[in-house]
Amino acid sequence: MSYLNFDKNVLVNLERSLQKEMIRTNRAGVYNSTTLVDCNTRKYHGQLVLPLPELGDENFVLLSSLDETVIQHGAEFNLGLHQYGENTFSPNGHKYIREFDCEVISTTVYRVGAMILRKERLLVSFEPRVMIRYTLVESGSPTILRFRPFLAFRSVNELTHENSSANTNMDECENGRFNRMYPGYPNLYMQFNKAVEYHHEPQWYKGIEYQKERERGYDYKEDLMVPGYFELPMKKGESVIFAAGVTECQTGQLKTIWKKEVERRIHRDDMFSTLKNSASQFYKREGDKCYLLAGFPWFGAEARATFFSVASCTLDTDRPEYWDAIMNKTALPEVLSFMNGRQKEVKMTGMDEPDVLLWFVRAIQKFAHKYTVREAADLYGQVCLSVINWYRKQHHPRALVHQNGLIWVDGTRRPATWMNATENGWPITPRTGYVVEVNALWYNAMRFTAEMLREMGKETSADLMEYQAEITKDAFVKTFWNGLYLNDYVIDNYANKEVRPNMIWAVGLPYSPLDKKQQKAVVDICTKELLTPRGLRSLSPKSGNYRPMCYGDQIARNRSLHNGVVWPSTITAYSRAYMSVYKYSGTSFMERALVGFEQEMSELCIGTLNEFYDGNPPYKGHGGMSSASSVAAVISLMDTLKKYQNNGVEGLELSVERKEAQK
Repeated sequence: MSYLNFDKNVLVNLERSLQKEMIRTNRAGVYNSTTLVDCNTRKYHGQLVLPLPELGDENFVLLSSLDETVIQHGAEFNLGLHQYGENTFSPNGHKYIREFDCEVISTTVYRVGAMILRKERLLVSFEPRVMIRYTLVESGSPTILRFRPFLAFRSVNELTHENSSANTNMDECENGRFNRMYPGYPNLYMQFNKAVEYHHEPQWYKGIEYQKERERGYDYKEDLMVPGYFELPMKKGESVIFAAGVTECQTGQLKTIWKKEVERRIHRDDMFSTLKNSASQFYKREGDKCYLLAGFPWFGAEARATFFSVASCTLDTDRPEYWDAIMNKTALPEVLSFMNGRQKEVKMTGMDEPDVLLWFVRAIQKFAHKYTVREAADLYGQVCLSVINWYRKQHHPRALVHQNGLIWVDGTRRPATWMNATENGWPITPRTGYVVEVNALWYNAMRFTAEMLREMGKETSADLMEYQAEITKDAFVKTFWNGLYLNDYVIDNYANKEVRPNMIWAVGLPYSPLDKKQQKAVVDICTKELLTPRGLRSLSPKSGNYRPMCYGDQIARNRSLHNGVVWPSTITAYSRAYMSVYKYSGTSFMERALVGFEQEMSELCIGTLNEFYDGNPPYKGHGGMSSASSVAAVISLMDTLKKYQNNGVEGLELSVERKEAQK
């Protein structure tokens, strides 16, 4: 049995199997996603979902699903599954499923009497094309396979309904047909690697429901067009390949393409290889550029998520070529364009958030820890110095550096931090003034930049940077330390004392402005009030504002997002902070933290991690089905543990005390 394997006991139980999703991408923005039983539960699900820049910035569902029917002796066994009411499903093809496996590619095994059919699915790398291979493993009778394509041709943010504008005609192409339902869309070519018979019977399938959208308070019913069906005979042991894409392919090459694509796949036979595979799903090549998507199914290239995640999703997974493509060839030019006022050249969203360029410096710091500070200084020392000076010269449009060395931000009308949920356009958590994690990142960025300056031989500049950092350090402690832990934000004479995970960054970054006693106090209160098997809660249960469960309409969900739900992304700072305080003795505790994440990787979107989870048991997942920040945080946790396990305390990044001792 493989690492990601599910048997019929799980699959035939729709209460369980409809909660389990899968998503595969082609590293160019195209994805294929549905549940393990091929019943779409989101409007974002589809066999072929792809970006169409000429139509808008979002993705578009062309082929929603493909229903298969097995025909033997005139008897039809439909393997499809759709929801038409709260407890109404048809045609209940899940009852024939015997196994789902996703070690290499997603594979479903069906059994109908003595017949066994294996269905395997993959996306062609960097090309908008899905391929599905059907193999008739066992059959005691002549068998015919019938295929009904369910066409959507819509944005992932919309639903379609029966209309007279839809083009239901199917034009002929090599071993298949193609259709363009609406003007402006590309053709959808549906082809097989052998001759196939097509029957044209256009029909709208009405009232298909998506339960995930219903749970989220959105419209959840749509009609899908089925223009007709394909049929072909199969013999025992024979395989046939179906391909759907926006360009016509040479069907004689489909077997060769299939073989090459399978050889490229990562075998997901343990936790690390599974996370490595998930991390690679976020890569998106666009011409000579490459972005790191913040997640699926609705995220784009977000600057904060990119800089938070890029080192773990590339360097920690042994993919340095993607670090180069994402950071050197794409992100670095956009950072420079942003600082020079050339906003039109910046495609990553949120570059103007007050903390984003500090996360950029943190990403460079992770590069230095993976290689050497000298290499980082040679490549990025000057740009990091430019970032620091850009803040200090008050060029940032949304942040001010005060005379006490701290950064001040205004989050009253527009969210200024990662806690950015809004209601009617106003921040739900209006963190304003001196914000704890922003200033922890600021202090760390100055100290690391000073470290690179010394490597560059600029001793005087390094001394000045460290002097400025000491001013910030003193002000940080005076402003945020309340005698027990760190305030979340401070404005004028008001200090927000809610226990939130943001304080953990003041300990979890390589350079901490706190002394050891203060660091331990922060780690201990986060452990006591915030830690769960999925990461840290966004607010302590002791707070009167605690809202741990994410449910209801969008407004209700937004009110919970940063007031109690758990964000796995926090585990990267927590694990570093915990190990910094408790040293090697903390390894067993952090190893147990991995157990909760490994369990989760087979619960919802298999092989990856959701964006956030409920703050109370059973910690149900929500938000994006696959989050780059969540995946990166757990990879970072594994990397931290590996360094301790291999080398003890000495294997971690040099602490400030060790550096002082070496001097």
